[in-house]
Amino acid sequence: MNKPVNYSDSMSLCETLDRVLNTGVVVVGEIVISVADIDLIYLGMNLTLTSVETANEAKLKRALEEQA
Repeated sequence: MNKPVNYSDSMSLCETLDRVLNTGVVVVGEIVISVADIDLIYLGMNLTLTSVETANEAKLKRALEEQA
């Protein structure tokens, strides 16, 4: 079970990375590059950052929910 985080304490980079990989993070963004009000390039991004174990657990949970 995850313990509550006291944000007044500082977390090391390793602890932060471990927490992110255990819970997962989703980043969504988009960039439009235009010149003279003409859109030239559109970049859409959907990024999921998690560990393989966490992703497999989520996949199994989704499959069980679909069967119910």
